[in-house]
This record gives sequence, structure tokens and C-alpha cells, in this order.
Amino acid sequence: MTLKLHRRCVSCQCVAIRDTFWRVVRVPIASTDENPNEAKAKHDQNQIQLDHGMGRSAYLCKKLECLQLAQKKNRLGRSLRTQIPPEIFDILKSRL
Repeated sequence: MTLKLHRRCVSCQCVAIRDTFWRVVRVPIASTDENPNEAKAKHDQNQIQLDHGMGRSAYLCKKLECLQLAQKKNRLGRSLRTQIPPEIFDILKSRL
């Protein structure tokens, strides 16, 4: 028996099988500094990856409307609790 994993789009809230979405992942940058102030500053930085990685993730439909809404209303940023670079939206738009 195959288990189908369902996820929800952060823009339109539709539920579907995980493979039908883009996955956007926030991966924290690990720090090894001894200075606690520098370690906290580096801990607050995050890296955004697409489709793979271990960390907090959000899912987005592969539709232009959902992509535009996620960018306009900062849905990905709020879901991942970090700033989303504009390059991520450019990459996703080029995949359409």
C-alpha cells in the first residue's frame, strides 16, 4: 500500500498530493563561532532552497496566480518566518 502525502498551498489553500506543489524550504545557517552575539546574528540568517533540504517548508501551487499572490501578500515569508529573496520568485516564475 502506497501512502500519499497531502499538502496545502499557502496561497489558494487547496489540498493535493505533495508532488503537485513547489516546495520552498528555510534552512538555518549553522554557526560555530564562540562569540554568542555573532552566533545569534548568524543563527537569525536563513537560506531559502527549492525542492529539497531539511527545515521549515511551505508548498505553493504551480500556477502563476498562486505565485503572484504569495509574492504580493508575503504568504511564503509569513509561512516560513523569514524574508524571501526576489530571486526565488524569479526562479519559480521561470519554471512555469
